[in-house]
Amino acid sequence: MKRSFINRKIEEGIAILREHQFYLPPWFYWSPAQWAQAGHEADEIRERMLGWDITDFGYGDFAKVGLLVVTIRNGKLTEQFEPMVKNYCEKLLLVGEEQVTPIHFHWYKMEDIINRGGGNLVLQLWHADKNEGLDQQTPLEVSIDGISTRVAGGGYVTLEPGQSITLAPYMYHRFFGEKGKGVVLAGEVSRVNDDNKDNRFLEPLPRYPTIEEDEESQYLLCTEYPKARS
Repeated sequence: MKRSFINRKIEEGIAILREHQFYLPPWFYWSPAQWAQAGHEADEIRERMLGWDITDFGYGDFAKVGLLVVTIRNGKLTEQFEPMVKNYCEKLLLVGEEQVTPIHFHWYKMEDIINRGGGNLVLQLWHADKNEGLDQQTPLEVSIDGISTRVAGGGYVTLEPGQSITLAPYMYHRFFGEKGKGVVLAGEVSRVNDDNKDNRFLEPLPRYPTIEEDEESQYLLCTEYPKARS
C-alpha cells in the first residue's frame, strides 16, 4: 500500500467524519514532526494503539477488501481485571460500498457493531465449530438493539443507520457496505481490543499493510509512533 494512498484515505475519512459532525481528539491530526516531540504523556496512545489504522488485509485492492479504522479509546488485555483501568474499547469503522472485511472472530472480545450513519451495513454470521471452522448449520441468536433475533448459519443481517448488533466471541462475521447506499460510518464498542492476539481470520491474513514510501507521511498510523522523547 502506497503512503500517498494512505494519506489520501485518511483525508477522505476526516471529511466523512466532519460531514457527520463526529469530532476527534486533537492528537489525531498531529504531524510526524509533532509526534517526534511527544513525550511519555502520550504513552497511553502508543501502548494501546489508538489512532489511524488502515488495511487491505494483504489483498492489494482496498476498495474491494479493506477497512479504515479509527481507534479512539482502548485498554490492554493484561490489565482487563485490574481496578481503575479501561476494560473497553471504542472505534469508528469507515466501510465502503461492497468493501469487505474478511471472515473472522475474536477469542476474547465481545463487541457491539453500530451503524452511526451513511449507508447500510451488511453482516454475514456463523458460529465457529469445535475446530474453529465455519459452522454452516447451527443458527445464531443475536441481539439487535436489545431484541433477540434468530439468524441462519451463514445468514445476513442488514443494519440501517441507528441500528446495532452484539457479536459474541467465537462468532464468525464479515461485513460490507450495501451497494448503492453510500459509505457507512460504523462504530464499535467492545471489550479491550488487541489486533495482534485476538483476531482469528478464517483464511490467515496480514492485519497490517506493507507500506511503500512514495511520499511523506501526513499522519502516523497506530503502528508507527516513535518512542517517547526523553
